Amino acid sequence: MTRLVVDASVVVKWLVPHRKDEADTEQALILLDGIKRGRVHVHQPVHWLAETAAVLVRLSPETAAEDVADLYAMSLPVESGPEIFLIACDLAQALNQHVFDTLCHAVTLTLPNTMLVTADARYERSARRRGAIMLLRDLSPA
Repeated sequence: MTRLVVDASVVVKWLVPHRKDEADTEQALILLDGIKRGRVHVHQPVHWLAETAAVLVRLSPETAAEDVADLYAMSLPVESGPEIFLIACDLAQALNQHVFDTLCHAVTLTLPNTMLVTADARYERSARRRGAIMLLRDLSPA
């Protein structure tokens, strides 16, 4: 079984794939199907739903509440603890990124055999030397 962390840039594509400015939605929907079929196991940081909700309210206010409820119903395991926050702070400082942007990567780095999938090419470029990160567009079908 594949184990991943997915950031908001990927999760949003599950819910608003019809947006013309959303690239790589097909890969995101294939990933979602893998999660639903149990072939992919996803762990998330504590803030994942709040961050995604904030984006959804801006992009799709008419469906945001229902979308957030659907995401919550997925019952994705949430990882927390001081080690995750310490790693996130280290990443934020070293990469000149916001802590919220590094929490997904921090979760990934604390779990063995886990990869962060992001559609945020800017973050991926700055963080790739830390490992355990890949772009959504490079994800093989689950």
